[in-house]
Amino acid sequence: MKVALDAMGGDHAPAVNIGGAIDALRYYPKIQHLYLVGVREILEEECRKQGLDLNDPRVSIVHASEVIGMAEPGAKTVRKKKDSSINIAMDMVKDSRADAFVSAGNTGGAVAAATLKLRTLPGVDRAGIASALPNEYGICHILDAGANPEAKPEHLVAYAVMGTAFSRGVLGVKNPKVGLMSNGEEDEKGTTFTKETFKLLKQTPGINFIGNVEGRDLFETELDVVLCDGFVGNIMLKTIEATAKAVSKWLKTEIKGNPLRIAGAVLAQGAFKALKEKSSYETYGGSPLLGVNGVVIIAHGSSTALAVRNAIRVGMETVENRVNPQIQEALATLSLTAQADV
Repeated sequence: MKVALDAMGGDHAPAVNIGGAIDALRYYPKIQHLYLVGVREILEEECRKQGLDLNDPRVSIVHASEVIGMAEPGAKTVRKKKDSSINIAMDMVKDSRADAFVSAGNTGGAVAAATLKLRTLPGVDRAGIASALPNEYGICHILDAGANPEAKPEHLVAYAVMGTAFSRGVLGVKNPKVGLMSNGEEDEKGTTFTKETFKLLKQTPGINFIGNVEGRDLFETELDVVLCDGFVGNIMLKTIEATAKAVSKWLKTEIKGNPLRIAGAVLAQGAFKALKEKSSYETYGGSPLLGVNGVVIIAHGSSTALAVRNAIRVGMETVENRVNPQIQEALATLSLTAQADV
């Protein structure tokens, strides 16, 4: 397994990327080679600080002279900064020098580079980001979480097929449940866009479409894939993250205000730790960009070393479980069914 890591990507790069690389090499012996892509001088210095031995045959630096900043316009900058770490790392996947691309950097840049260099799979018009979210029954994925803000109904049909393949392949769910985000569970609820999408999903073979779902269903209902356009998905994901942080902050404030509560909190440390691990984005690492002809994992911009390590793991699992071939097979079957119905 060979992984190309955008070592310059993210709010806390390159430190967290090097830290994540060290952990990944330690925990995942299946990594044959981990390529640290970025400005050589900067990465060599950070490796020295953190004690990463560059004489290790499983790791090396691939020089990229440019960096796409987190605030720069993704698609435009990808074309302008051809020697950026995102572009060079993506080229490695394109040329089969690496099996997976991982980045906590500019999301728009990563999506644009993947679309331009790897292209989309046959039957896929727009790729989508599948972001993991824990609920009462396990993990569901929001799809799309930001790659395609102006989606069409047929895009969400492809997302349903791809999300189903990912849930089966990586998570081992036999018959993934797929829901469409709307403002009510009734069939007739929603906008013109969601109503048209609903009709198409009802007619789509090979997916277990359970109908419209609401925001509360993300946590209370047994769901594996929740479909929405990238605009709604990104707002929804960031709102959930912000709410979790706010509740955590409020809880700490209330506990610290009373000695008895502090004593109780000490006794409940194990429960708090387990809750944090379950709800933290660090645990899930990164989100696969489904629909491109290669494995691309997009991590949170504020990723820690743990998150980077887990993003590398997600990339490895996506390759090992042949998610893209499964997506291609499902889309090909869908296409043949559509032709037969004509």
